[in-house]
Amino acid sequence: MNPGRVAARPTCPDAGPTGVVARCAAVSRTYRTGDALLHAVRGVDCVVRASARVAVSGPSGSGKSTLLHLLAGLDRPTSGVVDWPDLGRAAGGRPARVSVVFQGPSLVPELDAAENVALPLVLAGVPPAQAHRRVAAALDRLELDGLAAALPEELSGGQAQRVAVARALADRPRLLLADEPTGQLDRDTGARLLAVLLRAVDELGAALVVATHDPAVAERLREQWLMDHGSLVSSAGPP
Repeated sequence: MNPGRVAARPTCPDAGPTGVVARCAAVSRTYRTGDALLHAVRGVDCVVRASARVAVSGPSGSGKSTLLHLLAGLDRPTSGVVDWPDLGRAAGGRPARVSVVFQGPSLVPELDAAENVALPLVLAGVPPAQAHRRVAAALDRLELDGLAAALPEELSGGQAQRVAVARALADRPRLLLADEPTGQLDRDTGARLLAVLLRAVDELGAALVVATHDPAVAERLREQWLMDHGSLVSSAGPP
């Protein structure tokens, strides 16, 4: 099997924007577990446009999380190509201005909520005064300003997830990928969080892709992708 590649062609300044922030062409991802092969993603073709609002649905193990990790540049395909025509490249070859809200716990235990939100800004070299303003705004947006000094162990699962969302928004992405962002929240809190995400990406001019089991979440997004056994079996939404 030929190894896949992540296309190494950042957007050329002379070419102008394409309106596409991410795309997959015949992308597959296979993992070896002992002597067996796990086909997590199989031959997926998809395009995420700059204004996309996409829900990726499907049963557990259908490949939703793997697809998000590929779109984020956190994983590489076994075959096929992932590229980001309008985003260019950050350090290490990953796409620039992509933020991810992970399904599981992702906060650094030794850092308080504000420091966790600030972490990607510090790593990106954002000036301290600007980073402080962006952190404060993100915590306020998620109604977490009173928990800025709390350590992750002092937060509920839902509060920790909201801190993770604040961290992603503070980085001002052009592509936001969220893996089950409402999974640890009750329905009302989840609905409020989704409303925050939708307002934020509208203000940022960012694309949003959400992996979810919840039909109520999926119905609020314009495009619907359905995955099954690693394949993108259907999609509906604007062309």
